Amino acid sequence: MRAQPLGLRSGDRELLESWIRSSSIRAGLAQRARIVLLAADGVSNTEIAERVGVSRPTVISWRDRYASSGLNGLGDEQRSGRPRTVDRARILAATLTPPPARLGITHWSSRLLADHLSVDASTVLRTWRHHRVQPWRAETFKFSTDPELVAKVSDVVGLYLNPPENAIVLSIDEKSQIQALDRTQKTLPMQPGQAEKRTHDYVRHGTTTLFAALEIATGEVTGLCKPRHRHQEFLVFLRHLARGYPNRQLHLIMDNYAAHKHPKVKAWLAANPRIHIHFTPTSGSWLNLVEVWFGIIERQAIHRGTFASVRELMIKIRAFINGWNDRCQPFVWTKTADQILKKANRKTTSVAVH
Repeated sequence: MRAQPLGLRSGDRELLESWIRSSSIRAGLAQRARIVLLAADGVSNTEIAERVGVSRPTVISWRDRYASSGLNGLGDEQRSGRPRTVDRARILAATLTPPPARLGITHWSSRLLADHLSVDASTVLRTWRHHRVQPWRAETFKFSTDPELVAKVSDVVGLYLNPPENAIVLSIDEKSQIQALDRTQKTLPMQPGQAEKRTHDYVRHGTTTLFAALEIATGEVTGLCKPRHRHQEFLVFLRHLARGYPNRQLHLIMDNYAAHKHPKVKAWLAANPRIHIHFTPTSGSWLNLVEVWFGIIERQAIHRGTFASVRELMIKIRAFINGWNDRCQPFVWTKTADQILKKANRKTTSVAVH
């Protein structure tokens, strides 16, 4: 026999359904919302208990609490007895302190820290969430120690934010050692409910180097594939750019790779005074916008591609560049030189003792 449907107050159904869908609401509250909605649909208490995984008295209790107090009745009532106290400051301080050497670990897990402090692991996790501490995560950073850091950052960022009139600004670099990888079996295409599948093993067919120049004003890319990335190939690419932008002042942003500073490259640049070079700081390739584009071509055309030969790899790279140039838009640089340099001079905040 089906129970009498539980009457819902105006607007409560939409809110209860949103609680069930939410990934941030507490699991207990979402469970109570589901009980109330099933009760409103006339489902019996016994069936609700089976579907939700609780006891029948629990279902009756939450039905009654909603009937008497509405949504407010679904919250946790204040517990009797002495309130539980948690020393979150102690847990946080222990988390930020390296574990004892006797444990042989690099960072705390919730269970190890809980044992160390004689508290419950769930208490540790709640403290970590409250303070947004994630001991299992680690990030890397690197900043340039170039003595000309300020001048180079100001120069390059100035080109991005205020490019010279009647001139072309190009961000150039090479993506070396792009492998022509082919899978040993045919790739199985994506199907509804199934991701694309490919064999773990592969065959190498060789490598190529992509020289690329990103035009800052338009986002258009000029690319050239070469078997190696020496100064000889770099000079070929520079000549290719010069022919592609005849009678225009060119400002080229590049990193400090040795091939870019070879004597023959310097001699060619001296003979072509309309081409101006702007070097990024050492260990500052992140300042070169073409690196963003290299990440895009890697994700969209190379990483999941299969190539039976280097020639096929080069053809597909060219196809991507052509397609990119048909739909390209300029990348927008937003940080000023002062904002970047301010981060470079941040004080160390770690006080960990090892």
